Amino acid sequence: MELSDLVGALAIGFAAGMAGGLVGVGGGVLMVPGLVIFLGESQLGAQATSLLAIVGVAAVGAWRQNGYGNLRLRDAVVIGALSPLGVLVGTVLANALSERVLELSFAAVQTYFAYRLVRRATASAAPPQAAKG
Repeated sequence: MELSDLVGALAIGFAAGMAGGLVGVGGGVLMVPGLVIFLGESQLGAQATSLLAIVGVAAVGAWRQNGYGNLRLRDAVVIGALSPLGVLVGTVLANALSERVLELSFAAVQTYFAYRLVRRATASAAPPQAAKG
């Protein structure tokens, strides 16, 4: 690994860790695009790399958030129970699809969630409607 790639990987890791701790994202949202755009990885390679890298980010983030009383362990266990099965199915599917389909699917998922978050944030920030008499 060249020095520039190492610096890029460290920057991606730090940014993903910061985003993970700050707003609960990092793996898919920052690591995958960062690995593709800045380190030249394939979409599939970036997804696979992110899956392993996220383990440390998730463990440290959950540990620290638990210290603040923010961790809902039952919810995490319920959500995580089927995650390994989902990952197995998803990796088979990802390896069967073309690189372009993976890239467009990734972009579509990110766009959908961004849209939903913006709608939710603007709806909760809007002043209440005055009752008409």
